[in-house]
Amino acid sequence: MRKGSCCMFTSGVIGALLLISGIALFASGLFQTMIHNKLKGEITLTEGSKVFGTWKNPPPPVYMQFFFFNITNPEEFLKGEAKARLTEMGPYTYRQYRPKRNVSFVHNGTKVAAYTPKTFVFLPEKSVGDPNVDMVTTVNIPAVAVMNRLKGAGFWVSSGISMYMGSIGTTMFMTRSVQELLWGFKDPLLTRLKTIKPETDEYFGLMLHKNGSDDGEFVYHTGEHNYLDFGRIYTWKGEKMLSFWKTNQSNMINGTDGSAFHPFLSKDERLNVFTADLCRSIHMRFEKEVEVKGIPAYRFTPPRAVLASGKNNPENEGFCLTKKCLDDGVLDVSVCRKGAPVVVSFPHFHLGDEKYSKAIDGISPVHEQHQTFLDLNPTMGVPVRAMKRAQINIHLERVTGFPLTRNLNSTIFPIVFLNESVVIDDASAARIHKLLLIVTLVSHFPLILVALGVILLLVCIILAIRFYQNKPSAKKDTSYAPVSAKVDDQDEKNGTYIGMTPMDKS
Repeated sequence: MRKGSCCMFTSGVIGALLLISGIALFASGLFQTMIHNKLKGEITLTEGSKVFGTWKNPPPPVYMQFFFFNITNPEEFLKGEAKARLTEMGPYTYRQYRPKRNVSFVHNGTKVAAYTPKTFVFLPEKSVGDPNVDMVTTVNIPAVAVMNRLKGAGFWVSSGISMYMGSIGTTMFMTRSVQELLWGFKDPLLTRLKTIKPETDEYFGLMLHKNGSDDGEFVYHTGEHNYLDFGRIYTWKGEKMLSFWKTNQSNMINGTDGSAFHPFLSKDERLNVFTADLCRSIHMRFEKEVEVKGIPAYRFTPPRAVLASGKNNPENEGFCLTKKCLDDGVLDVSVCRKGAPVVVSFPHFHLGDEKYSKAIDGISPVHEQHQTFLDLNPTMGVPVRAMKRAQINIHLERVTGFPLTRNLNSTIFPIVFLNESVVIDDASAARIHKLLLIVTLVSHFPLILVALGVILLLVCIILAIRFYQNKPSAKKDTSYAPVSAKVDDQDEKNGTYIGMTPMDKS
């Protein structure tokens, strides 16, 4: 009995102490603050940190897919008799390798500089055909670029160049292999121009000189002094601002390069990303919660406002450099494409003004297939899945002095769309699972104490109930029985007596 009461007392005291301690620790947030500070110290771009190695050489495979638009009625389109009819060809898939090179710490170690050369290797097993064999009929981009550069040069100059282009067989459309369109071919018009302007590159390709090249030097904040600065770009090519656009806001280099984000993301954050391909910064907003390989993630995606026209989003007014601005969903980047009338958009003009998709047969935007998004684990800020999708278009319009363009209306003509994708590899996913488990256990340690305290108090209550149920009663049932006479002297002196002895109820 004494042992049971001791256990009851001990469990009650310990349970009460655990309960009070757990509630106090939970209210103070001590353990959560401790693990958060630990993570903030580990997620930095510094030697020895948990993320620095994977930042320099990301283990997950990155794939680049190209989908070309092939025009099937070029003659009808040029005569103004019909809308362009396009068929989509792809994907042509390449594995992309992008380790960082020349990594060095600058500004007393508070920032890190690096180059990111990109190498592409064709993957036939993930492609629809052979890029050396498959042919695409598309806009003759070098010819359109030359015509665009001669706008305002005068009728006679333009007419003279037009006649010269006709003499060497230059037309508005060309048929080339996927390999040539991507990685380059010797263009006859550019070759002739090189004799006049020696600095002219006689080769043209959408990815010309990009296999094995980089976008220039980036300098990043390490995040060591402020975790919100982790991976944020400090300068690009030695500059803190761009010079392409007409307002300071448009020329700002905001956010990261899209490969790293600070830990402890919230759903109401505006994530800024600078992309050299677009020559500008964009932002993303939370869309929904998802799960990738068992890892919880927030999906962030560019809203419609990112590529909205200046009249619908005043933040974008600086991106229009002409008197006649484009409408929602497209961005003229000719200013950073050597004057070529290149216009970028999301694939199939997703999130764009519907007039662009309706102007061409074969274009049909689908949110799930054409959106750009980042799936980020909110605790670590690590991208667990990403799809960066963009479409390259050419702005076709009538140019004075060039009869080839006389029937053209202003058309944003799709050339190719790209899908750059990555999904976290299994080994990295396993490491993140382990880290998230540790974070969860440490953060919820006070709740574990509360649970143990409640359990011990319940044990104490159960022991107390059993103790009082088994305690002997003060009043017991009795019965009377005669006692036999004893043959000793005392018995004889007292005589026979009636004794009262307790009897069992049974």
